[in-house]
Amino acid sequence: MKYATAGESHGPELTVIVEDLPAGVALPPSLIDADLARRQLPLGAGGRMAIEKDAAIVTSGVLAGKTTGAPIAIRIVNRNHEAWKGREVAAYTVARPGHADEAACVKYGYDDIRPALERASARETAARVAAGACARAFLSEFGIRVVSRIVSLGGETDESKFEAAVAAAKEEGETLGGVIEVTASGVPVGLGSHVSAERRLDARLASAVISIQAMKGVEFGGGFALAGMKGTETRGMMGGLAGGISDGTPIVLRAAMKPIPTTIRQQQAKDLATGRDAKTVYERSDVCPVPRAAVVVESAVAAVLADELQRKLGGDSIAEMKPRFDALPRDAKVSACAKTFWA
Repeated sequence: MKYATAGESHGPELTVIVEDLPAGVALPPSLIDADLARRQLPLGAGGRMAIEKDAAIVTSGVLAGKTTGAPIAIRIVNRNHEAWKGREVAAYTVARPGHADEAACVKYGYDDIRPALERASARETAARVAAGACARAFLSEFGIRVVSRIVSLGGETDESKFEAAVAAAKEEGETLGGVIEVTASGVPVGLGSHVSAERRLDARLASAVISIQAMKGVEFGGGFALAGMKGTETRGMMGGLAGGISDGTPIVLRAAMKPIPTTIRQQQAKDLATGRDAKTVYERSDVCPVPRAAVVVESAVAAVLADELQRKLGGDSIAEMKPRFDALPRDAKVSACAKTFWA
């Protein structure tokens, strides 16, 4: 399974094409919409979420509620587009610290920051969540479940204090980041591989998660704490992975999300049109996107696991894959005989 997203933050719509999902996966639009709704949780969200009510419009690849094996095309309409359509938009020239603004203008030769911020926006993750819902539907056919929880928010680990932390940050004109933990259960032994660097499952998962806007760190199992432990103390803390291969226990990873650098409180910046120092120009944004980002991280994990499971099983339909899944080896079988490996 692979997918590609398209669309801008304030453009007509977001689009995602999901390829190589096998035939026979139950995929009602309501399943995708449920995940899209989770991406719009109110805690820490900005004004945009009061406008958008995301819904999946599936235009290809699903008939009678089940996948056909053809590419799946999903549209998500941007309701806020009507406020921008046909309107002359003032040049956006002040590069915001911590965003792609200046680097993208240099790379692509933009004469306005708007094209950079429109595509770099985390609005794009709505399309990723739709793709992740397709992956989740496939994985559920085999009893594989991907869930998440918020480990910390703005440094606070007591969930009962999250709302107060967000309110305090908003009052200060600040933003907050946090840590999201994702657990995938029911994953069989043998996804991923040690034989090539790009096939290692931990590497693939880390790449998918770190590609999400504002994610700055990924750890598995005991993570960075393992660096301060002795070898005999780390048993059972590998997060469901051994040598880049799933080991049959739940896969556990955590993602560190930085605070969004767009703040109500003005920051020192540079006007790219004049080259002079300037103050940032605020456009609405989240105070804390962490609660909304949890389903995005889940989606990234689900997409990688779906791709690896398909690689493992082969086949074009769920009916063809299920017997192969049931026949997967669960235990190692080795011989005690001596061997000559190199002549």
